[in-house]
Amino acid sequence: MRADPGEEPARPPEPRRHVRARRWTVTALAAVLALVGALVAATALRIVGDLVERGDVQSFYAQPTDALPGAPGSIVKSETLVGVPVDARGWRIMYRSTDLNGDPVVATGVVVTPLGPAPDGGRTVVSWGHPTTGSARACAPSLFVDPYLGIEGMRVLLDRGYTVVATDYTGMGTDGPDSYLIGVTEGHNVLDAVRAAQAIPGAEASSDVVLWGHSQGGQAVLFAAELAQQYAPELDVRAVAAAAPAADLAALMRTHLDDVSGVTIGSYAFSAFAEIYADRGANLSDVLTPEAVAIQPQMNALCLLTHVEELHRIADPVVGRFVVADPTTTEPWATLLAENSAGSSAFAAPLLVLQGLDDEVVRPSDTEAYVARARSLRMDVSYRTVSIATHGTIAYLGLPDLVEFLDRVGV
Repeated sequence: MRADPGEEPARPPEPRRHVRARRWTVTALAAVLALVGALVAATALRIVGDLVERGDVQSFYAQPTDALPGAPGSIVKSETLVGVPVDARGWRIMYRSTDLNGDPVVATGVVVTPLGPAPDGGRTVVSWGHPTTGSARACAPSLFVDPYLGIEGMRVLLDRGYTVVATDYTGMGTDGPDSYLIGVTEGHNVLDAVRAAQAIPGAEASSDVVLWGHSQGGQAVLFAAELAQQYAPELDVRAVAAAAPAADLAALMRTHLDDVSGVTIGSYAFSAFAEIYADRGANLSDVLTPEAVAIQPQMNALCLLTHVEELHRIADPVVGRFVVADPTTTEPWATLLAENSAGSSAFAAPLLVLQGLDDEVVRPSDTEAYVARARSLRMDVSYRTVSIATHGTIAYLGLPDLVEFLDRVGV
């Protein structure tokens, strides 16, 4: 029987391989949609958990009367977190540390560890040093609605089986002296955070340590590496990585004294130095104009990530009229900046330094100078640059280099 002229001719049977391919495509699409759905659901649960924890979060940061006495790294208190990353568990911690003078202080932070069995001997611990968020108590990353959001590379690190601990630094989160760019205090906080993680049984933390930090946190982990052998000899620092580290404070100040970043960073730093080094003659009025001194309380009460517009509004009128003397050449400020710059001593662990070539905060030339200094100390230094990375993006865009580095050094 002939087909009607208006009818479409019958198609031959579809080859089986095409049927299989189409079925595979449908199956793959269903799998992808299921994965996306699971991730959305997991993210929603994490956000819900984070919001649930907000209810009484401030009470955790109140120090008990016996907070200070105890060994560095010992736990003052801890609590299990609900809004944790996928396939992980976490804790908020308050732990003991010491400042640059060896006096006892308290710090807070978070610990995150993967689910599943740990390797024999426990998990390598990554101690994370966060970039500038501010200097006020309220600017502590562990206080954020999502306390893991700012731990750059956390998913990669958890997937490698590491336990991650992130300090807030002393004076943030809970009461304590200001530690902004105070290298020794920050370094102690980073190392004692590892000891605190070891004190959480579920974290399964070993003595093998990777130090990883960005900007201010880069300075912090470099100091931790320099101090580790003497301060925490039981820890085996296997590798150190720093993204756009604030390694040379004098260079950083020279670059930004006449811009809004300099007023913002300088306000945090000069106020911290004036508090911590008052006994060494660090007086704000010796380096800052009266207008700059007047705005210090306002600037230091605000957090960089959440109040940047307000910070700039307050800072703009004193741009170009911030200092009365160059702190990089005026004592005791010049010496204090040098003392809090990294590179005064070598450490044995291999070091990776990452730098964005579009970074306008920590300039590539300043990082290159630090790298040259470290190499002159016969340190094992790998230096990697990312052409499109800014100061804010280098820690993320440098993650492939971080992974390659950790694989190469066998951590």
